[in-house]
Amino acid sequence: MIKAGIVGGTGYTGVELLRLLSKHPEVELAAITSRSDAGTRVSEMFPSLRGRVDIEFVQPSHETLSGCDIVFFATPNGIAMKEAKALLDDGVKVIDLAADFRIKDVSTWEKWYGMTHASPELIEEAVYGLPEVNREEIARARLVANPGCYPTAVQLGFLPLIEEGLVDADQLIADAKSGVSGAGKKAEIGFLFSEASDNFKAYGVSGHRHLPEIRQGLSIAAKKEVGLTFVPHLTPLIRGIHATLYARLEKEADLQKIFEDRYRNEPFVDVMPSGSHPETRSVRGANVCRIAMHRPQGGNTVVILSVIDNLVKGAAGQAVQNMNIMFGFPEIAGIDLVPLLP
Repeated sequence: MIKAGIVGGTGYTGVELLRLLSKHPEVELAAITSRSDAGTRVSEMFPSLRGRVDIEFVQPSHETLSGCDIVFFATPNGIAMKEAKALLDDGVKVIDLAADFRIKDVSTWEKWYGMTHASPELIEEAVYGLPEVNREEIARARLVANPGCYPTAVQLGFLPLIEEGLVDADQLIADAKSGVSGAGKKAEIGFLFSEASDNFKAYGVSGHRHLPEIRQGLSIAAKKEVGLTFVPHLTPLIRGIHATLYARLEKEADLQKIFEDRYRNEPFVDVMPSGSHPETRSVRGANVCRIAMHRPQGGNTVVILSVIDNLVKGAAGQAVQNMNIMFGFPEIAGIDLVPLLP
């Protein structure tokens, strides 16, 4: 058994981590922090965890967290970069679910996130936690940068085409939609029920923070800089990411076979039969990405459909998957979940 701590346990990602780790066969939940709710029982705030998590939120402190084997940062951007080094120095492994260590170029990160990075020396060491790409590096890591939700769905959809050099990597388009929980638990007018319900809108068209993260991953796969247009949308869903991806085919190939071969041994990527239309509800509550491909009218445009639950494979579930790899547990431990339907 290992001891796990969560910094920022009251948000949507934090409670999803609690749900998954509470039933993990190799994990003891040792510390769940919250500055504003310290002293409150976890099960009082989240009745869904009654009988599963029987501890109180505590004030974040190095003394409490340094007794853990692993600490998850389910916090806003800018927190983990200030606190991770002290934990790493004490032998604690760290998974950051925010963006502090995802982008390798410090100046690019500072441009997109609007702050000075507090631990640039850790960025080079941090391993980008997309298991389908970096499994071996994750296994040796002590600091993992958990990918964003949009970047997970988009990269898993594009990667087989780019790795095989089948498409024009200068003209990629990602048209992606997210449920409201992707924005977190903060109170903003745009996320009120009467604003987000029965509505659909694009945002961040001129530039979204996940763009450089996606571009970085795809450029590594292509071994050159890629051209990507990324347009996110807000949908009246609680959970779910649906990415519709477009690329121009440059070589003929059996695309279905390419995808099936690429993900054949991946426990959390489901390549559906050619021509399928994966739905967000088919992955709700589960750590799985479902993918299907199309060639409309047999032309040279490839359309890839990629769906995930933004709180699971797009956040907490992928973090637990990374933890399993880091500690040598079965990769599916604690996250081999059947999606919820309806």
